[in-house]
Amino acid sequence: MAQDNPPRRDTATSPLVVKVGGSLFSQVQKIVPILRASPRPLLVIPGGGPFADAVRLSGAGDDAAHWMAIAAMEQYGWVLAAQGLETTAHPVLPKKTHVLLPYCMMREHDPLPHTWSVTSDTIAAWVASSLGAELLLLKSVDGISINGVLQECVTEPVKCDVVDPCFIPYVLKNQIPATILNGMHLERLHNYFRGEPVPGTRIGTTF
Repeated sequence: MAQDNPPRRDTATSPLVVKVGGSLFSQVQKIVPILRASPRPLLVIPGGGPFADAVRLSGAGDDAAHWMAIAAMEQYGWVLAAQGLETTAHPVLPKKTHVLLPYCMMREHDPLPHTWSVTSDTIAAWVASSLGAELLLLKSVDGISINGVLQECVTEPVKCDVVDPCFIPYVLKNQIPATILNGMHLERLHNYFRGEPVPGTRIGTTF
C-alpha cells in the first residue's frame, strides 16, 4: 500500500484513477476501447451497476450489504475485463491500464464506513488518495448542477444525487484532484485524455 499523503503526480502522462459508473453498464463495449487507448496509464475502478442494484433489493443489513456491494463492484470489474482490460487486486499505480478487483483489498484495509452513504464513488476516492493520484469519475450526467446550472468547479460540500453523500467531503478533506465527466459522450472522453477542455465538474480547490 502507498504511503500516507504521497506526492501528487500531475504530468500529462501520469497514471490516473478512473471510476466507471454503474449507470454506464450498457456502454462498456464502447468505453473500454477508449480507456485502453489512453496515453495515461489508468487504474479503473468499477461501479456496481446491476449487481449493486440486486444488493439494494436484498434487504441485507449494513455490514452484509457493504461487502455484497463491493463484491458487486468486483463482478462489474470482470465485465470490464471481458472487453480486454487486464485485472489487478492490488491498489498500485499501473504502467498500463488495469481494472482493479477491489474485494480482497477492501477486506484487508476496510477503510470506510459500512453504509449506503459510501459507494464506489468514495471507494475510488480512497484509492486515488492512497496513491496520490488524480481521479476521474465517469457518470451518465455532465457533472454536478445547481438550480439547473452545470458547476464547472465545486469547492465546498453540496447536496446532489450525482455522487454519494460522503464523496465530496472526502475529496475536499484529502485534497484529491477529482473530475466528473459524462461517459455517455465518447468524444468528450477522447478529448479529456488528449488534454483538451471538456464539459464537466471539477471538485477541489487546487488544480
